[in-house]
Amino acid sequence: MTGIRGPVALGSRLDRLPLGSFHHRLVFALAGMILFEWVEINAFAFVAPTLREQWGMSLSTMALVIGFSQLGAFGGGVLGGYLADRFGRRRTMLASVAVYCVGSALCIVVQNPWQLIAARFTAHLGAQAMAVVAIVVLTEFVPAAARGRLQTWKVAIGALGIPVAAWTGYFVVPHWTWGWRLVLGLGLFGAVFAHLVHRWVPESPRWLLSRGEGARAEEIVRSIERSCGVEPPETADDAVPGNAGDARPGTGDDAVPGAARRPGTAAPRARFAELLAVPNRRRFTVVATMWVTGLFAYSAFSTWTPTFLSESGMDLDDTLLLSAFLATAAPVGAVLAIPFIDRWDRRRTQLALGTLIAVTLLLFGLVRTPVPVLVLGCLVSLLFQASVPFLQVYSAEVFPTRVRALGSGLANALSRVFNFGAPMLVAAVFGGLGYTAVFVMLALIGLIGGTVAVLFGPRTTGVSLEAAATADASGVPAAPDTSPRTPKENVLP
Repeated sequence: MTGIRGPVALGSRLDRLPLGSFHHRLVFALAGMILFEWVEINAFAFVAPTLREQWGMSLSTMALVIGFSQLGAFGGGVLGGYLADRFGRRRTMLASVAVYCVGSALCIVVQNPWQLIAARFTAHLGAQAMAVVAIVVLTEFVPAAARGRLQTWKVAIGALGIPVAAWTGYFVVPHWTWGWRLVLGLGLFGAVFAHLVHRWVPESPRWLLSRGEGARAEEIVRSIERSCGVEPPETADDAVPGNAGDARPGTGDDAVPGAARRPGTAAPRARFAELLAVPNRRRFTVVATMWVTGLFAYSAFSTWTPTFLSESGMDLDDTLLLSAFLATAAPVGAVLAIPFIDRWDRRRTQLALGTLIAVTLLLFGLVRTPVPVLVLGCLVSLLFQASVPFLQVYSAEVFPTRVRALGSGLANALSRVFNFGAPMLVAAVFGGLGYTAVFVMLALIGLIGGTVAVLFGPRTTGVSLEAAATADASGVPAAPDTSPRTPKENVLP
């Protein structure tokens, strides 16, 4: 490790590790929290038709519930990202879980649409903050050659929350007037996995090093190395006490060109303006565009489809059953990404998946009968969920450590701002132009993110975080990537 110091040396040690018990526990704990976050986020879609009947809610009132939920998610994305870069990944993630559990509990006792709006706002605020930090945590711990794969397993397990919400809605909502309260309160079980995170997941060594806490970072990395059966080095240039911030000028993802930080000195505080300055501005624009367009198309499809099918003449039982089958396809779609997410260029794969999604949405908008709706709807869900891991891992890879959570969180949050108005737009298109026009619009929007990523985004597949944070659109790092690749025998198939 002679001559390699700071974040690059520490990152290379994490990238060299074989996958071990630490990584498996990490994925399990984070995925469990994400599972119940997805239950919380998707639950309203499966209770909306019943609430429309019980409370006499108009489409515009339902759009307000969805819109303010997205506004809460916007606040969660911004706040979670900022706090994670300011105060640490671990404590921000645990605090966020507490907030979304409070929101879930409030959903159980609401008595009118306005109370429901407030409860859903709170739940989405905490859930989104937790989700954006969880993406960053997994990205910063996992070896480069397995980063996409483990992120995909997290998404696949988390996506089980969609069928959990859907099938609970199918079996409970039509039979008990209070059944929708049970569905909206399922997110409370996320607290169980938050306890596992508290026990198993330490603070990110990369974040600690960016804050000048080299001794703690070294201690955590050595503990992870031992759990993976790797003997820690006798000395480490990058992490001995007092050497944490001693990165040479221009070296590593947190270096400030032209000036090295004094030993033991923390990095400057992350600022929103930094995302709009070179070189982060282009990266932030690409990632924000991917989140805005991808989430708009996905959330509109998953949230509105049950209601639109009901409005088109299907009865409530058939609508809920079809929706449950569509939701069951979600985790399967995420699993489909596992064989190629760490082999193929993430940008080009995202564009290919976007094209397939657009074609399938166009076909879905032309059918009404149950069997074609089921087949095409399952395919749409499969493709959407296959693209989610690419989007999540890519958005965390392209930023330097000091603003990684802020950049990916704010990009995600901006998609919620657009989605605040999206329900009104979707309802207006449906009311003015009809069922098919909605899916034509979603198909066109779904193509934008992958196109922008291919044209302007850096390549990150198999690249260390330190090198990815300095790469240009051609994938060439601004500084040499000194982190060794993970041997194939050390990576799970």
